[in-house]
Amino acid sequence: MRVLAAMSGGVDSAVAAARAVDAGHEVVGVHLALSANPGTLRTGSRGCCSKEDAGDARRAADVLGIPFYVWDFADRFKEDVIDDFVAAYAAGETPNPCLRCNEKIKFSALADRAQALGFDAVVTGHYARLDDGVLRRAVDADKDQSYVLAVLTAEQLARAMFPVGDTPKPRIREEAAERGLAVANKPDSHDICFIPSGDTRAFLGAKIGIRPGALVDSDGTVLGNHEGVHGFTVGQRKGLGLSHTAADGKPRYVTGIDPDSGTVKVGSVEDLQVDVVTADRAIWTSGVRPDAPIECVVQVRAHGGIAPAVVEPAGDGFVARLREPLTGVAKGQAIVLYLLDADGGDTVIGSGTINGTDRTAVVESDSSAASA
Repeated sequence: MRVLAAMSGGVDSAVAAARAVDAGHEVVGVHLALSANPGTLRTGSRGCCSKEDAGDARRAADVLGIPFYVWDFADRFKEDVIDDFVAAYAAGETPNPCLRCNEKIKFSALADRAQALGFDAVVTGHYARLDDGVLRRAVDADKDQSYVLAVLTAEQLARAMFPVGDTPKPRIREEAAERGLAVANKPDSHDICFIPSGDTRAFLGAKIGIRPGALVDSDGTVLGNHEGVHGFTVGQRKGLGLSHTAADGKPRYVTGIDPDSGTVKVGSVEDLQVDVVTADRAIWTSGVRPDAPIECVVQVRAHGGIAPAVVEPAGDGFVARLREPLTGVAKGQAIVLYLLDADGGDTVIGSGTINGTDRTAVVESDSSAASA
């Protein structure tokens, strides 16, 4: 096949491109310029899409002997990822920009251009597996990225290739060194790529401005004030800025955010527990919406937040009734559904965007304990 290899300048995408060459495909490398003003150097493992990264990608392509290009997607990235990120936080939600980048940039804008130019598929260095169009977790559980890929449609998955998903990360680095790729020991990027400082609150504050509000305990007691709901996410404990200690003396966590009133509700860790999660914008990776409730495993965060559940399709989304309560479930995050099978739940069924939670059996259990 004629395939386009998305090369970030890191070790994973370089090895993915190399494996595509080994498989006999006609491979062309492309680096996405996602920043209008890219920095010259990365700051350790923070940030990406710098001039250094573009240079590393080009050198890897030279070693592999494949054509290489840089495509400017900065405007599209700002609109679909950065602006979406800011708007979601302003609305009291907690978005996942990596997930949105996969959905809107790498497997939409990039894949569409690749198809228009006659490419059969897009190759990336994501840690996930594809078996006949079925998305599965990577072999390396610590690096698995199926969660942030679960927003892809059946059509997009049919045009994707994830060559490194069947290999543990240490072996990928060894392979890169064996191939003479200079990025073999390059640090992985982490945090949010367009906030290289790592200070998300400051970044959002500069974009949104000051919108003061109150930090309120579960009984309505005001425990402090803040400068904007964008500085908080459900489940957060540190950096709350409480001016008063809660009546019971226990730590407080963010349990709810009301962007209209500017109120940030805090409570005990027990108040974080939920056992019903509702979602909209459902994407079924098979392309077919289930017509009955399904037993599955759900994941509500990129790392952790996993529980068995019964999921019932509803409108353009679904309702997940958890068999075990979860904590820190935030609106705006994705909820990903995995098939409950002999493989331990590693096959993706679909995903949705969390728009609500409830505490039904959890509340009943708490009430029973209190009355006892």
